[in-house]
Amino acid sequence: MNPLSIKDGGRRWLTTVGSKPPRTVVDVDDGITADEAFRLAESGTGLVWHGDYPNARNLLAAMSRRCAPAAGKPFQDQRNLQARRARLLGRLLVPLDPGHVLPLRRGPDVRTACAEVYGPSETASLVSLRELLGVVGAHEWRVKGVEIPALGAKIHPHHGVFSPVRGEYVDLVARTPLPAENLAFDIGTGTGVLAAVLARRGVERVVATDNEPRALACARENFERLGFSGLETLETDVFPPGRAPLVVCNPPWLPARAHTPLERAVYDPGSRMLHAFLDRLPRHLEPGGEAWLILSDLAELLGLRTRARLLEAFERSGLEVRGREDTRPRHPRASDPRDPLHAARAKEVTSLWRLTTRAAPAPD
Repeated sequence: MNPLSIKDGGRRWLTTVGSKPPRTVVDVDDGITADEAFRLAESGTGLVWHGDYPNARNLLAAMSRRCAPAAGKPFQDQRNLQARRARLLGRLLVPLDPGHVLPLRRGPDVRTACAEVYGPSETASLVSLRELLGVVGAHEWRVKGVEIPALGAKIHPHHGVFSPVRGEYVDLVARTPLPAENLAFDIGTGTGVLAAVLARRGVERVVATDNEPRALACARENFERLGFSGLETLETDVFPPGRAPLVVCNPPWLPARAHTPLERAVYDPGSRMLHAFLDRLPRHLEPGGEAWLILSDLAELLGLRTRARLLEAFERSGLEVRGREDTRPRHPRASDPRDPLHAARAKEVTSLWRLTTRAAPAPD
């Protein structure tokens, strides 16, 4: 929560993405047209909604249709358009009364969802409707959970933690032969889904790391719900102390700037996490052990990275490829022609690279 005051009765500004409140706000209701709302939002004005809640959602959808389409444009142009679209649509605001009560006609009960993300509230606040919809949607996923066939159970993602809806990478970890069963490191654990799959497969001890406290809280809750012993969490940049015979990492796949905390699970500027993992891996992988690096080739298909550069990174870090397991994505966007990246997604392959440290040359 960013506790900034804005000129709407001193309401506090709520945001999880670090956005700033509009400098100017106007009160609007069901009488405003989509064209007028879009024009005001384009000028930087925040629109504080006081009408019917379903009509606010309809207005947001109408404003979205007026944004420039991103399909068919180069990747970075798409990203810029998406960021501009997010800023513009983020200017349709709704008030919240103390206790996160939504005081709009036909408005849903958002108290629990907001408390999970923003904490308790004793003051009135303002929040972007677009963000509020994300908060409510995340709460529903947290309650409902995501079915993981490899676990025979559900994983319950928290807000701001990437949901394991792309099951193909989970299946890769579930079917690749284990090099050892005594210890594994799961780097960047997120919801903890891969650590849980390893535990389900019989790995006695798994240390799951992440640098995001909310991810670790999510992982711990999932571990407790699943009832697995031998699962540990640790807040750290990349690796825990020591070495393991198996190290698993599913880093962000696209080397580009993230616009929101959730996007940091997908976008990795300059491939910083990937390179940090590879560079430090030899100091944390036991001799003869394997590191499972899970990567999509979407970055290659978009021209953001080449296969040659990836292989050079392995070589530079003193690593060898012992093998590779490939699969095709099954998520809905892979077959959706309306997706701006459809042409690339239709060809995408997700791979589990089995890496090991390069053997030292034999002495003369």
